[in-house]
Amino acid sequence: MGFERYFHRYGKATFTLFLINVMVYVIEAIMSGNLLSINIKVLAKLGQWNYAVLNGAWWQLLTAMFVHAGLIHIGFNMYFLLRIGHQLEGIIGPKRLVMVYLISGFVGNILSLFLLPPNSVSAGASGALFGIVGTLIGITGVVGNNIQQALLNALLLFLINSFLPSVNAYAHLGGLATGILIGYYYGKKKLRNMWWSYY
Repeated sequence: MGFERYFHRYGKATFTLFLINVMVYVIEAIMSGNLLSINIKVLAKLGQWNYAVLNGAWWQLLTAMFVHAGLIHIGFNMYFLLRIGHQLEGIIGPKRLVMVYLISGFVGNILSLFLLPPNSVSAGASGALFGIVGTLIGITGVVGNNIQQALLNALLLFLINSFLPSVNAYAHLGGLATGILIGYYYGKKKLRNMWWSYY
């Protein structure tokens, strides 16, 4: 199978998440009749439309992290998923990487639900990706005994990437904060394992 080398190169979980995002985008493009830009009605149906979530469409809090607004949007997000996802997968394993992706994306979407207006429509893997980055930052900060610098790096990352037009800064913030907490936990666990191995 042609995909086997990519699963090996990027990691099972990372490349699986990549494929899911791409397949969802193909569905969006077919529904929109446009490959380059997704219709707002499709985004409201498959992504996160706060009004719909508040009226019972709770599943949008999960589906939105696999939905993208356009070809450039998914292109950038999938590039970073492949770049950073396999790094974290190599440290904590495939199951935990998926857990980080889903929990971080979910928290980012929950924050967006309560802090953005009810008529807001949002979509994208950014909250989940910020969670992956935050987990890496948390782990390296704890293991390197430099958590202050790690948090400063996280703050700079957030400020640089979250105040561009049409960017959901709340999803970024929720995902990043969640990732840092998860990374702090796994960093401490890694230190304990290193200590027991030494002795």
